[in-house]
Amino acid sequence: MIPAGAIDHIEILRDGAAALYGSDAIAGVVNIITKKTSHGINTVAQTGANAYNGTGWQYLIGADGGLKWGNDGFVHLSGQVYHTDHWVSKLKSTNDHRWTPTSSWPANSNNILSNPEETRENLSIEWGKGITEGIETYGLITYAHRHSEAYENYRVPTVAPSAYPYGFSPLETIEENDFQANLGIKGDNLLGFSWDLSTLYGQDDDDIGNKNTFNPNYYKTYGFSPTTVRGQSYSLAQWTSNFDARRNFRIADVVPMTLAFGAEHRLEMYQIKAGEPASYELGGTQGFAGLTPQNAGKWQRNIWAGYLDGDFHPLPHWDLDFAGRFEHYTDVGNTENGKVTTRYDITSKLAVRATISNGFRAPTMAEQYYSALNVSPTGATGLLQTVGAAGKSIGAQRLKPERSTSAEGGIIAEPLKDWHVSVDVYQINIRDRIIGSATVNDTAALNAIALTGVNLPSGIDLSNVTANYFANVASTRTQGLDLQSDYLLHLHRYGTLNLSAMLNLNRTRISHINTNAFGDPAANAQTVGYLTTGSPRSKLILNAYWTYHQWDVNLRQTRYGETKSLLGYQDLAPTSLKYSNTEWAEFKNTPVWLTDLEVGYRFTEHWHFAIGANNIFNQRPRHVNPINNYLGPKVYDTDSSGIPIYGAYYYGRLNATF
Repeated sequence: MIPAGAIDHIEILRDGAAALYGSDAIAGVVNIITKKTSHGINTVAQTGANAYNGTGWQYLIGADGGLKWGNDGFVHLSGQVYHTDHWVSKLKSTNDHRWTPTSSWPANSNNILSNPEETRENLSIEWGKGITEGIETYGLITYAHRHSEAYENYRVPTVAPSAYPYGFSPLETIEENDFQANLGIKGDNLLGFSWDLSTLYGQDDDDIGNKNTFNPNYYKTYGFSPTTVRGQSYSLAQWTSNFDARRNFRIADVVPMTLAFGAEHRLEMYQIKAGEPASYELGGTQGFAGLTPQNAGKWQRNIWAGYLDGDFHPLPHWDLDFAGRFEHYTDVGNTENGKVTTRYDITSKLAVRATISNGFRAPTMAEQYYSALNVSPTGATGLLQTVGAAGKSIGAQRLKPERSTSAEGGIIAEPLKDWHVSVDVYQINIRDRIIGSATVNDTAALNAIALTGVNLPSGIDLSNVTANYFANVASTRTQGLDLQSDYLLHLHRYGTLNLSAMLNLNRTRISHINTNAFGDPAANAQTVGYLTTGSPRSKLILNAYWTYHQWDVNLRQTRYGETKSLLGYQDLAPTSLKYSNTEWAEFKNTPVWLTDLEVGYRFTEHWHFAIGANNIFNQRPRHVNPINNYLGPKVYDTDSSGIPIYGAYYYGRLNATF
């Protein structure tokens, strides 16, 4: 939701940093650094489509620029508009299982295997200005709006013949407004310390709706049914205030050190509003049933934190850093996090580094309080509040924080001029990981969903009614290797060639599975698969970027390793397996290479044009077995593969800089 033109660069800190940054930095940090230039205008226009089936057309228009503010200040403005049409798979293999030659509707009417239509507009303004000698004020304000619509499963003509005699596809919609304002003041001499005092308020509001829908039971009772409803609304707001200070010392006039400390307060506020009555009453609207008043409410919590960091140089080429942080959550208690990191420069071309740390991630307020109900043509899936009566009826317990211990070590080298190599190994142990729990089905799920105030529509197959909740399901150990290398090759009159490679190898294992309130395992085999084999065990990126006079060419090869998942048996399966939540079919997505290519030409110093293709050879995931494909259209396992289901994307882009 940040304009792409506002971003100057992105920093990836790959070791645990909870001791400095707090809860969410359990295994690393992504810092988005925004532009602060006081001059120039940059514009971009891009358009393209998933050309293999003619849908998914996209466009993007953006601009950013800077202005001077007096002699020592700047203002930087950025804006962007982005739109993508629905991408819908129209493969013959996606035909609906319910279709017969006598059906009054086309066999490929079900569009659920698709990407949503989306329109997004976002703006940002950033400034900095000196107010007196050694003191500066700064700020960043962003706003974004998003509207998106996603297809749900097709409903056959008999569901709502009065309104949709030829059947219909409900559309789940989202109307999102996101804004934040960060205001601060900083200086370079408060008792010898550089300091920074800031406050930030941010809020995200979402209205989830249903259009092109119908509530059949509501129609039978009242003689009408709305076709567009608001199903639920939710809002998350955070108000964060920080004070940070830093100063350089020499211990005994010999050992250089940097002392840093700070404090933070954050107020988090979460609100859920019930949907319109027609969205949830008498079975609810088709596709997405609204949220009932029983699950609505307001919640908030306060977080207080302080940290201390000491960075020492015991020897000229040896850096040693100690950091510690204390946090108090009014809902989940206290945490103490620490970090020790060191680096030694053996030569100017070779260094080693290592870090050990522990971390903490408090359950989000959404994980504790959010709920939703999706109603399919033959069943329903409920995500229940962890703290509510419905969730507790199937074993939910109050969420505990995730806690981690991380260790990382690496080597940084420059074997030759313009050739850089880094190799890192890491291990991350996480206790009490929070994801969706094992599902329950049949009568237990039906009764739990009923506690939310919803009565499911008639015609539902009880074995296809499932429910779960967010839970501390298991403890995991992830071990891995990161390798990065880049080499700048000077070809003299033939330009320059920048070669780079990135490799990640990783393995996640379950070290312990927790139990729910009834003593049953919180994770089943399918849940374990999501954690251990649902992401590629390896990923390799090879990139070549060549520049020659006005031309530039970028070629990228990306290899995603194998993934495995356990799929449920669906409507075409034998009765003994159909909709089971204990019997699964193992499915493998084999390793795949994706090829991206972009060719650019600079007409003048101000104008640049490029054409390109992502996944130029239209690679897509393997097709699943029809007995694991609900109703027929979902031919891909969209939960476990890193490969996009929409295949190739072709585009053209024009940049102008003044």
